[in-house]
Amino acid sequence: MNRDSLLGQLSTLHQMMIQLLNYVPEQEAYHPYSPQLAPLAWYFGRAVYLETYWLREVVQGDPEMTERVRDIFSPGEPPPEAQWRRLPPLDHLLNWALELQEENLTRLANPSQLGNHPLLTEGRLHPLILQDQALLYERMLMVLAQRQLQLPIQFQVGKALLPTPPSTDLAGIAQGHYRVGALDDPAACDNELPPQVVQLSNFRIDRFPVSNGAWLGFMEAGGYQQQELWGDSGWRWLQRAIDAPDHWRRDEAGNWYAVGINGPFELDPTDAVMGISRYEASAYANWVAAQGGALAGTVVQHEYQWEVAARTRAISGYGRVWEWCADPFHPYDGYQQPEWDEAVTREFDGEHSSLRGASLHTQQVCRRPSIRNRALPGSRHMFSGTRLVFPYL
Repeated sequence: MNRDSLLGQLSTLHQMMIQLLNYVPEQEAYHPYSPQLAPLAWYFGRAVYLETYWLREVVQGDPEMTERVRDIFSPGEPPPEAQWRRLPPLDHLLNWALELQEENLTRLANPSQLGNHPLLTEGRLHPLILQDQALLYERMLMVLAQRQLQLPIQFQVGKALLPTPPSTDLAGIAQGHYRVGALDDPAACDNELPPQVVQLSNFRIDRFPVSNGAWLGFMEAGGYQQQELWGDSGWRWLQRAIDAPDHWRRDEAGNWYAVGINGPFELDPTDAVMGISRYEASAYANWVAAQGGALAGTVVQHEYQWEVAARTRAISGYGRVWEWCADPFHPYDGYQQPEWDEAVTREFDGEHSSLRGASLHTQQVCRRPSIRNRALPGSRHMFSGTRLVFPYL
């Protein structure tokens, strides 16, 4: 992708973020709608901070602008409440952002004036900045989705969602050695490196993510009430009175519908279920496996299995939801921590779980087989679903 195209996408993302910020009253832009998400205004400010950090502090060696606000926007997210409580009023935030964004775009359009930093000579600066903005834009959409869930809703389902059996539309992957991780990708994050060769046994993988209809089948079979499906940590988590995906609600007749960024909508039985935690994904896999026969031995996918299936185009429905994987989020063998603080993955803590793929709201720059996402296993705000794997018969 050439520089002009990247700059065009970056400018568009700037405008889209500002539109999201202006979508809600100012007070709501500073409201935390989930304990696992910062307010809308903080994500917007962090996006401006990161863009300026890479361009001015790292490449040009000028930390003046970023040092002023570093204690508000770094490190990472979600920030402690004390951090986002220090955000300036919206008009001040927007004026600060617009001035920096305009100047940053001008500098990025003239790389010959920026020197010979490796991020420039290797062609990494523009995609790296664009990717940061894209991921933070998706975070802003997660905040807006959580906001919608807390608004009063009047909705009546026209066509009721009906349960369907678990999918048996599977693709086979033969035993062998396969590559995972990024190779010569300028947008690659540290957690995608170095590329690996992994050995996999034969397995079968669902061609599509777990669907709404199949999930309703799990619910109506008492899946949320069967302690043996959940394990100790999952069962403790479930005591928060959870009985359906995060985005699902019932109308007056008891029919299920979903709530998204733009409000309520009917559930398509074939579409990927969204708004589940890793605990829920594991319980569903255990329920499917307990049905025996061809479904025996079913488990949640490992992220290596997902990436190999995606690279070999064995799976479909890729990009509808971030898909939970069974493995903890971990560094690859030979991992080397980047020299820049804002490039360092901070969630290699044994507590976060891996997700793969992309959601409907993920920008193109982040849609590659090697990209890795992560969240705590109880998270349900991630536009997240899952996919199952089966033993080879």
